[in-house]
Amino acid sequence: MEVDVVNMKGKKVKRVTLPAAIFEAPVRQDLMHQALVRQLANARLGTVKTKGRGEVSGGGRKPWRQKGTGRARQGSTRAPQWRGGGKVHTPVPRDYSVNMPVKMRRAALRSALSAKAAEAMLVVVDELTLETPSTSAMAVALKAMTGGENALVLLPQGDEVVERSVRNLAHAKTLRANYLNIRDLFAFQKVVVPLAALDMIGAWLDPGRAA
Repeated sequence: MEVDVVNMKGKKVKRVTLPAAIFEAPVRQDLMHQALVRQLANARLGTVKTKGRGEVSGGGRKPWRQKGTGRARQGSTRAPQWRGGGKVHTPVPRDYSVNMPVKMRRAALRSALSAKAAEAMLVVVDELTLETPSTSAMAVALKAMTGGENALVLLPQGDEVVERSVRNLAHAKTLRANYLNIRDLFAFQKVVVPLAALDMIGAWLDPGRAA
């Protein structure tokens, strides 16, 4: 698949051939769904906790004798029906993590990238650089490249100037190419990929090159 390469002004400068193994892969909705569910599940903390009757303080003595008082029998003032007692059927810490083989995760990413490319939602830029951090300059550049749609900006490596320039834009987010994930791909309409980031994606997503 050949696509246009644009500059930061949105002008076409050349064309580049995208790796077919990554950007023309079969679109597997089942894999993409599984990868998204896995990522969302693994983001859950699972640290909620309430105390049961065996964990609250007090209540060691039987409040009154078993028979002869006319009242219901009670064994402890820390039973659930008492004020200050333990809770019943409430959350406890648990692990929500879901496993998914690396090959399947990479196949899901290839499917998502192929879907983006097929829908012309992939914007390849020759380079993405600024001399000094500037939110306004980056907003103008992204509008020229994406037509004003929200965008995920992939970077080949850490770039503090670009990251600071995008940070305050509500419709854009920067992400290092080696941290590419299914959730961010689904969250944004356009994906802005500098040529250097494109090479990095190919290095670890191409099934013929990835380890």
